[in-house]
Amino acid sequence: MRIFLTGATGYLGGSLAVRLAQAGHHVRGLTRTPETIEPLRALGLDPVLGTLDTGHLLAAEAATADAVINAADSDHAAAVAAMLPALAGTGKPFLHTSGSSIVGQPSAGRRQDHTYTEADTLPGSPWTPAPDKAARVAIDRHVLAAAHTGVRSAVVCNTMVYGTGTGLNPDSVQIPRLIQQARTRGAAVHIGPGDNIWSTVHLDDACDLYLAALDAAAPGSFYFAENGESSFKDLTTAIADTLRLPGPTPLDIDTAIDIWGHEVAVYALGSNSRVRGRTARTDLDWKPRHTSATDWIRHTLHP
Repeated sequence: MRIFLTGATGYLGGSLAVRLAQAGHHVRGLTRTPETIEPLRALGLDPVLGTLDTGHLLAAEAATADAVINAADSDHAAAVAAMLPALAGTGKPFLHTSGSSIVGQPSAGRRQDHTYTEADTLPGSPWTPAPDKAARVAIDRHVLAAAHTGVRSAVVCNTMVYGTGTGLNPDSVQIPRLIQQARTRGAAVHIGPGDNIWSTVHLDDACDLYLAALDAAAPGSFYFAENGESSFKDLTTAIADTLRLPGPTPLDIDTAIDIWGHEVAVYALGSNSRVRGRTARTDLDWKPRHTSATDWIRHTLHP
């Protein structure tokens, strides 16, 4: 299958591109920088030089592909708007990457207990996203609505992804930032009491879900990619123990924003994002194998 994939140099997109190439697909991967062309070719990919703002290029690649996977930027509406019309009426797959911060509840590190399923997030449900996430949810729903135009569109909504990437970027967003800050400070830290909880998924299991959705997702499907959950206190305790550092100790939210910026501090590290992914298991027979982000930290991180 000829697949056009955005985000080929990223953590998730790059690892997914490698998996697809290993499975025998011809992957044309979007990259912004000429310097990455040869490294991508070395991974078995066919690089496409361009950006998410190059609408005519995205449309042309989508039109000639057998499937499109958008794994670059969950918040880039123009890229989605450029690619979906090129697939209208074809029945070809369009897989869009979202993130479970759409249901994130900013809490400055305090625990909240509400857990969401896929049904809670779909049009017609009483749930409404936080104002900061409304635009992302609108993009997700635009993708789902493309099912009515003859596109086999689906949204894969990842939770906290962990594991070492196999593409050009080995690091995810959340746990590596906590590890880096622990090394910098000489002590592990979390925001507030660290009781906030995120659902998690191992990178290999997330890639398995994309491959299953590529083959068999029904038009208009929405999948949470999750298999377990961890509090940030448990994550940072595992980091401290493994690096043989003191901690964990709390950071107030303002200090965290100064370190990581508003989006990362408030949503990626300071919120709760608790979901249960049922649809992929029932509709795609997805069977994730990894269950514990804290075990992964303890088994792979080195002092």
